[in-house]
Amino acid sequence: MALRDEISDGTKTAMKAKDKLSLATLRLVSAAIKDRDIAARSEDRCDGIDEGEILSLLAKMVKQREESAKVYDDNARPDLAEQERLEIDVIRRYMPKALSDAETEAAVAEAVEGCGATCLKDMGKIMGRLKTQYAGRMDMGKAGKLVRERLAG
Repeated sequence: MALRDEISDGTKTAMKAKDKLSLATLRLVSAAIKDRDIAARSEDRCDGIDEGEILSLLAKMVKQREESAKVYDDNARPDLAEQERLEIDVIRRYMPKALSDAETEAAVAEAVEGCGATCLKDMGKIMGRLKTQYAGRMDMGKAGKLVRERLAG
């Protein structure tokens, strides 16, 4: 089943179950996907965004909520931080299992070799490759650090 359909079905299920948190979160996800679809259509991609871009969008939404939760924790607002974490749990239901640290290191090593990269100037190519192959499954911040270490050392 396509990810769009899973999110749509999840929205319907949340509506029937009167699960306000899931419903609100999935509506935000759907709205973000529609916004990206509209932007894609202006670039002559009539079908909208693909699965990889949806996964990247979900990963971005999770990261935003993690940052917000940290800010709320730092400012003694545990109630709001918990709300952000609950939204993260809802979004993660629609994401593939994240890669472990070892799997991330192996993927970075493979991407560096696959691109024939030798210096930091090649980092953009490597990161682009990782983003397309592992969208939503890999922490790109960690991957960037690993790529830098591998190319610098």
